Amino acid sequence: MTDVRPAVSVDGPAEAGVLNTLFHSDLGGHEQVVLCQDRPTGLKAVIAIHSTALGPALGGTRFHAYADAADPAEAALRDALNLARGMSYKNALAGLPHGGGKAVIIGDPERLKTEELLLAYGRCVAALGGRYITACDVGTYVQDMDVVARTCRWTTGRSPEQGGAGDSSVLTAFGVFQGMLACAQHLWGAPTLEGRTVGVAGVGKVGRLLVGHLLEAGARVVITDVREQAVREVLDAHPGAPVRAVPDTDALIGTEGLDVYAPCALGGALDDATVSRLTARVVCGAANNQLAHPGVEKDLDDRGVLYAPDYLVNSGGVVQVADELNGFDFARAKAKVQKIFDTTLEIFDRARTEGVPPAVAADRVAEQRMAQAAEH
Repeated sequence: MTDVRPAVSVDGPAEAGVLNTLFHSDLGGHEQVVLCQDRPTGLKAVIAIHSTALGPALGGTRFHAYADAADPAEAALRDALNLARGMSYKNALAGLPHGGGKAVIIGDPERLKTEELLLAYGRCVAALGGRYITACDVGTYVQDMDVVARTCRWTTGRSPEQGGAGDSSVLTAFGVFQGMLACAQHLWGAPTLEGRTVGVAGVGKVGRLLVGHLLEAGARVVITDVREQAVREVLDAHPGAPVRAVPDTDALIGTEGLDVYAPCALGGALDDATVSRLTARVVCGAANNQLAHPGVEKDLDDRGVLYAPDYLVNSGGVVQVADELNGFDFARAKAKVQKIFDTTLEIFDRARTEGVPPAVAADRVAEQRMAQAAEH
């Protein structure tokens, strides 16, 4: 039987670390955090609900092992808390009637993911009674959401055969591309990337599709990924196109003539070392939580690098799965995602007017919308 509970017993250093993160860190402010466990299937998951001011929390399910962390449980909790907060801001900026939430299933999806585990996870989400609506994220896919939906009706990102919207990466990539066009308009005076060189770090579900948009727009593309197979698939898909691979992110950000850097893998891509070496004039990518720590947004601004806030430009996927809740219409969802271009320009204009980095301006807009909703 699935055990859904809001706390764990403290009988060791790992459990103590989790509770310290919950109650004594600067990551607080969430409405609800649920720790889920199902011993028969090996399920261990964190569901974080940051805000429901604008409506039920909506956000994906990440399946990740955190193998490099000293305490994988604490690392997963921190990730869930950060991602849930980011979803609140993302949904607010996208104009969606949803708050922010996120779930993390702890473990290697290649080894641990089974139908029984996903069904148990669905029961955990269902126990929240609709306060949290789940979808895909890193390590989970459309077919996984089809399984989760069998035990939880608050599931999006399902296959078209099951009445869903399909792969949300499609409109996520399209939205990031719209954000890049807005960056080009703001910085270079025209909404085009023709002749520009764009570096894409991470060519998984979203990055791979983004490369296609960039090549169609006449850009030159440089790619890297920790998985050689992912790189090979992109190169094979575009024979003869101006796309090439480099060994790692360090080589990518040091590419001569790089105009745009697009982090499309995991979070924390913009740290002190990266920012100090960055030659690109624009950062605009699909990864969540790109700023490694507070202050990085100012460092980028001080160096004259135009940063498109990640939760602004990568909101296409959540717009897509939110549309699924009303009976999915791709044309309607794509039209909403195309508005990322205008919203990005509005954020840049506000940042210039208020004399703050774009990330600060975006935060202010999202916080204002959530505060106004909470008052009513």
